[in-house]
Amino acid sequence: MPRPRPAKPAPAASPVTFRAGCGREWPVVSLEADLAYTEQAFPECPVCPHRVEPEGGPPFCTLRPAGSAHPFAVLAGLDLPE
Repeated sequence: MPRPRPAKPAPAASPVTFRAGCGREWPVVSLEADLAYTEQAFPECPVCPHRVEPEGGPPFCTLRPAGSAHPFAVLAGLDLPE
């Protein structure tokens, strides 16, 4: 009977600096590509253009790793036929 293989250890999470649309940064230990910040505790949060207000849920701000491209940046190079 074959022996079960030991599970591969999960990759170690390392600190990542996440940046909000307003420029604030948070160092977080995470394996995630982006995070949602839901506290919305800063005075400008209610009028921030990066605020997302889903139907039936609390508003949130998406945090992306500092220095990463905007998720839609690749679309800027598309040449769409008319």
